[in-house]
Amino acid sequence: MTSLQFLAVLIVFGMASPCLQAQSVKKDTLADPVVAPPVLNWAERISIRGYVQLRYNRLLETNPDLQCEQCDRSWGGDGGFFLRRVRVIFFGQVSKRVYFYLQPDFATSIGSNGLHYGQIRDAYFDIGLTPDNTLRLRLGQSKIPYGFENMQSSQNRLPLDRSDALNSSVVNERDLAVFAYWAPRHIRERFAFLVRSGLKGSGDYGVLAFGAFNGQGANRPDLNRDAHMVARVTYPFLLGKKQILEPGVQTYTGNFVLPASQVSAQVEARHTYLDQRAAASLVLYPQPIGFQAEYNVGTGPQFNPATRVIEQAALRGGYITLTARIACKNHLIYPFVRWQQYDGGKKLELDARSYEVSEQEIGIEWHPWPTFELVTMYTISSRRFEDGQQPSNLQKGSLLRLQAQLSF
Repeated sequence: MTSLQFLAVLIVFGMASPCLQAQSVKKDTLADPVVAPPVLNWAERISIRGYVQLRYNRLLETNPDLQCEQCDRSWGGDGGFFLRRVRVIFFGQVSKRVYFYLQPDFATSIGSNGLHYGQIRDAYFDIGLTPDNTLRLRLGQSKIPYGFENMQSSQNRLPLDRSDALNSSVVNERDLAVFAYWAPRHIRERFAFLVRSGLKGSGDYGVLAFGAFNGQGANRPDLNRDAHMVARVTYPFLLGKKQILEPGVQTYTGNFVLPASQVSAQVEARHTYLDQRAAASLVLYPQPIGFQAEYNVGTGPQFNPATRVIEQAALRGGYITLTARIACKNHLIYPFVRWQQYDGGKKLELDARSYEVSEQEIGIEWHPWPTFELVTMYTISSRRFEDGQQPSNLQKGSLLRLQAQLSF
């Protein structure tokens, strides 16, 4: 049985399980009268929340040519004040076994001259395959269960951008997909606590995750008939009375189609490349000191500046973040330090750019009120990012970055 066939069996089982349970009841059993649950109106079943991030990256900047396309398009060049994210989220448990989540972003950049376009980030629904939803299917566009930091919301993450090494796996961390998630009820409650309490959790993506996705990235059409497959295992262990340690492993594999529009003139490229990775994660939640570390290895397309050919090449890299959580009266303060490294291609950028990244960041996140936070982060970076238009491009520098975030 193939992985896709296994997912199909899960779907059929989920749909059929209520009928199977009903048939198992003996006909001569005197059942209590069925009392219909109260009908809720839409306002009682659907909730709305969101957040807005405003950034400025030009303070103490030493090199305007130091940039990161995947991180923040206002970094370097002529960038000024920048709305990084404007998210409004609609969600709700519309019935006992059906949950939906819709998240558009109104700060999408379209090319170099267009800002603040609306675009779908998440659009999915969960179907519970068990009465308590410990096993559920997720259908639609959603995050790919690969990497702790990729799962972690930008609303909760401490560094302003995700690491190059893990985030280069999937554009915007999302794709059109079908996933199966399983976690016992008490662990689902623990996942929710790790976010709700300000411990910077990743959210509930199951103890076990398995599924299929297109493989071309969010809001992009599939370009072949081969689905990517992904699997992830993670578990938040309780150490002592309150400390929580969460190890995890994850992997995915598939064939990535490099669009012709993404290849420069005079650059040679194949049509399809093997896109395959595996990663390990380890998180100690800050109570009051913690750390977060991930490392991945794999293979994918990468530009070779010596031959001007986009080759199948190995990739590797990761990061470690050290942090503390300090409560001072009604304020929360999170000082942090992160070091990251990446050596490999970025399949979703021009010519599958070749990267060598070594970067250090030191920052602090301050919550004077529950709905507002301010992040100040100093970045020291060395980035070699080369493609057919810039075959020799090593940039080094430093800058002070600011972000104000409103949550509602």
